[in-house]
Amino acid sequence: MPPPAQAPLPPPVAAAPPVFAPHYAGPPSFGPRFAPGYSPYVAKKSNTGVIVAVAIFAIVTVAGGLVAAVALSGNHKRHVADAGYSSTYPTTTEETTTEATTATTSSTEETTTARTTGRRTPTSQPPAGPRSVAATGNNPLFGSPDYGLQNVPCSLSRWATDQNSATRFFQSGIGCLDAMWSRMLGAVDLPFRTPNLSVPRSLSESSTPCGSGGTTTGVTPFYCPANNTIYMPMDRIEVNVWGNHPGPYLSILAHEYGHHVQNLSGITEAFGNQRYDAGADSAAGLELSRRMELEAQCFSGMFLGSASVSGGSVDKNIYNEAWNAQDRGDDYARNGKRDHGSAKHNIAWWQHGATKNRNQQCNTWLSASGDVS
Repeated sequence: MPPPAQAPLPPPVAAAPPVFAPHYAGPPSFGPRFAPGYSPYVAKKSNTGVIVAVAIFAIVTVAGGLVAAVALSGNHKRHVADAGYSSTYPTTTEETTTEATTATTSSTEETTTARTTGRRTPTSQPPAGPRSVAATGNNPLFGSPDYGLQNVPCSLSRWATDQNSATRFFQSGIGCLDAMWSRMLGAVDLPFRTPNLSVPRSLSESSTPCGSGGTTTGVTPFYCPANNTIYMPMDRIEVNVWGNHPGPYLSILAHEYGHHVQNLSGITEAFGNQRYDAGADSAAGLELSRRMELEAQCFSGMFLGSASVSGGSVDKNIYNEAWNAQDRGDDYARNGKRDHGSAKHNIAWWQHGATKNRNQQCNTWLSASGDVS
């Protein structure tokens, strides 16, 4: 169970599925049932006076509203074969530091130390403007129980299974994600920039600073923080499974964008340091990876839940398709590593984000080990 919020959240308009015991009886399906509705929620102004952006964010959300989504799960005809969405985490600072940090690191001694220790070293001239905060559970993203995504109408290009149409669809989806997450990051004084996008025909065309695919599974879409790029290879997005249903593809994109948010906020940097100290393939290191992946799942759910009530292209049908497409995780991993979380927890964390739309409710770093297994 995610950590309790500092203040109680308003009750939903209808009973939501249990957070970590979802009503799940096999792989999902695209059934006719949709979420029964959402309850708009107006966040309260912060009275701490510590961060002016919190007050600004609260005023904005009075106009825009935050949502709590409530949905029903269904049954699908087959399991998805691959382990899940992926992000790659390079082992050296040269690959993990932001472009700004790389550009401002002038000391040869510092650079050498960073490469040998796997840690990011301080820069002598920090970039101007908002800066990321290298923290996980106490990251500014989780500073208030009221923080969540503002409802912004999303205009999606029409989905089709050819490469050009898919590229336009993902580009439009990134525009929608930018509109929501830029507001959230700006409200807590964290940096923002849009990610790059690559939609190659096959994974073999995805040679990147992070390798030729996710280091966790080697077969999935992935985000590379070294060059700020989301890779969505056409042969790895399960076109043969989902066909012309756009919901699953949008949720995959939103998951990878969740890793982009982690990178911008400083969560990725803190995670990389912690995993380096623990050992990437140790029990502790694998648990950290699961926390990272399941948080991105929760962020993906937040986006779909909010977008589906914003009056744009993400209607209840697309939302329902995405809700029923989260049956993935370590249960189906091809590499044997338990670094993404069980199928049960991949489903539960995504649905939890969709029904809560609160950053703090997606804070996997403070959750019990049993909830990220």
